[in-house]
Amino acid sequence: MSQSVGVVLPAYDPAVDTLAAYVHALHEAVAPDVVRIELDSPDEATLAGLTDVDATVNAVDSRRGKGAAITAGFEALADDMDVLAFADADGATPAESIADVVAAVREGGADLAVGSRRHPDANVKSHQTFARRYLGDGFAWLARTLLDVSLYDFQCGAKAITTDAWREVRSHLYEPAFAWDVELIAVASAHSLQIVEVPVTWLDQPDSTVSPISTPLELGRCLLRSRHRLKQLRGNSMHEAIADHRTNRIALVDRAYGDVEEQ
Repeated sequence: MSQSVGVVLPAYDPAVDTLAAYVHALHEAVAPDVVRIELDSPDEATLAGLTDVDATVNAVDSRRGKGAAITAGFEALADDMDVLAFADADGATPAESIADVVAAVREGGADLAVGSRRHPDANVKSHQTFARRYLGDGFAWLARTLLDVSLYDFQCGAKAITTDAWREVRSHLYEPAFAWDVELIAVASAHSLQIVEVPVTWLDQPDSTVSPISTPLELGRCLLRSRHRLKQLRGNSMHEAIADHRTNRIALVDRAYGDVEEQ
């Protein structure tokens, strides 16, 4: 029996024509049951431009961040889908590669499939600047070391997860922005879920909203938080004691955001 698939695209100030073309390509390559665009703080022109796109558009009047947007999309689809996937709305990972990531879960039996730009078999058609590549490689090495998860790439905007696995990890996710990917992998590892890495084709997008300064700093802080959460979930007594004193954090699934409209 074929498993149903929902694809979420988190978007903030997207290039409407690029996003519309990407949605079309996803329908062709992945054949998802639904594509859902989680749109942060859109202007009227953006909303109007997406009216005829073959996707559900959920727009909110604030900037939630990538992680919060994906979480909201997954929550909206989880009751009806067997597999949940997300892709960055800029189309840096082609739809055909998203299909490969989804297939690793849908047909390959993985709980979580992680797209990878740094895998030896990945096809990188346009490279980042030297500085961004250097920072990215350094972060990947540090993440492998601290989280003890053998992946080449933690941050590629292409991942898929079974709905059952999502229900295991959902209440342990707190990072609202780009660090969400790292936290997802750490929590999945702590729950002994099967994680596979899938090489993808990738094209760098120079207009990315990722800051070359603030984002690496935030990722570094998140990496330490994710390592703490991984240790806590695995029953490390010291990290459990630390967690007992941290009562002010709210899981993403428990946060509320004001909807503008869903179309």
